[in-house]
Amino acid sequence: MSEESLKLYGVCLERLKYQIENARQRAGETIKGRIVLEGYQTGDMEEIIDLLELYDIDDRKPETLKEKLDDVANDVSLLVRETVEFGYDDNGFLCLYWLVK
Repeated sequence: MSEESLKLYGVCLERLKYQIENARQRAGETIKGRIVLEGYQTGDMEEIIDLLELYDIDDRKPETLKEKLDDVANDVSLLVRETVEFGYDDNGFLCLYWLVK
């Protein structure tokens, strides 16, 4: 299996690289900050676990979910060589953000 087709939980690296490249091309050199790559339209813990296939979470508490999302984002960041993080938007929906410095 190649790195491009690797699926890390519910995050597809090939799709993520494509989204980052599209954002980079649209914004050009002016891009900075926290850019939404994916919006999941939910803040419900069970839905997030299902969407991202985080089925190995035993302790279903918000703190445990946050730790798992941070771990996934760190692993994904290493593989795509860009910094990404999960966070919630103003509506309380989970998003995957690209952090541009």
